[in-house]
Amino acid sequence: MEIIQSLLTEAQSAIHGTHSTTELNGVESHYLGRKGPLQELMKQIGSLPNDQKPLFGQQINQAREQLAQWVSERREQLRGSELTAQLQQERIDPTLPGLPQPNTTLHPLTLTAKRVKATLIGLGFEFVEGPELEEFRYNFDALNYPEDHPAMDEQNSFHVREGWLMRTQMTALQGRTYGRRKPPMRMATIGRCFRKENVDATHHHTFHQVDAFMVDEGISMAHLKGTITLFARQMFGADVRVRFRPDFFPFVEPGVDFSISWKGGWLELGGAGLIHPTILRNYGIDTERYSGFAFGFGIERIPMLQYGVDDLRLFLENDLRFLKQFTTE
Repeated sequence: MEIIQSLLTEAQSAIHGTHSTTELNGVESHYLGRKGPLQELMKQIGSLPNDQKPLFGQQINQAREQLAQWVSERREQLRGSELTAQLQQERIDPTLPGLPQPNTTLHPLTLTAKRVKATLIGLGFEFVEGPELEEFRYNFDALNYPEDHPAMDEQNSFHVREGWLMRTQMTALQGRTYGRRKPPMRMATIGRCFRKENVDATHHHTFHQVDAFMVDEGISMAHLKGTITLFARQMFGADVRVRFRPDFFPFVEPGVDFSISWKGGWLELGGAGLIHPTILRNYGIDTERYSGFAFGFGIERIPMLQYGVDDLRLFLENDLRFLKQFTTE
């Protein structure tokens, strides 16, 4: 019994002498662990006379309970002091000025896309979105592409599985729209397109494109030319001139390319034309009553002109030295 009492005195002094919960855990493990002195005393019960065994075991259990109580009380004390110290260390002075935040800006392509979108919305176009992973039938078949057209060559597109590819043009949205809506309609879309290209200063496998189209009664080339001219003046200034020249695209008839006057010359922006009657008829649209126009162009061309960017790759390299040169409008 004297051994147990001596052990309790020793343990009590050790418990109250701890200065952290980590230190206390070590003391607890030493005295109450499986290899602690109390456990060792339990092993000696078998060597005692039978009349002493119950009393000795009872004393050990009481000592164990007493130690556990002292540990619990000391842990509460230490936790309180540790929390106080932590709060003091992490104290925040609300009167101090905040940390300065770096100036941020939108990506130049985002800035351009916002301007394009605002301009077309101002002309009455409704913007919709389509999937980047597109069905072959919408990307080509619905747009009147002949089977031998070069654009349909597998070497020119990213084919994911049979009948599916990464869209090569935003015009793919036309077929999806004709299947859901009826004229009149004035729609536009903007997003990323993908083609197999050797990446250099003027070519990239990923690029951004806008496509706009209108279907209504009596739509003619005059409506198309007027819309594109208004758009160009909004984007490039009231003095800009627009030129239209005949061109071929499977989904329009007649087709044109349009250019703007820029720095003493002409710069081609995109393609346009009246929507091919075959496309409208394929979707049950009466071509005796309705006609339409469509036009599209690449987004990258505009900031390259307006900001003097001479390498297409800069837009997708995430170089902050390049991106920080543009201010948010």
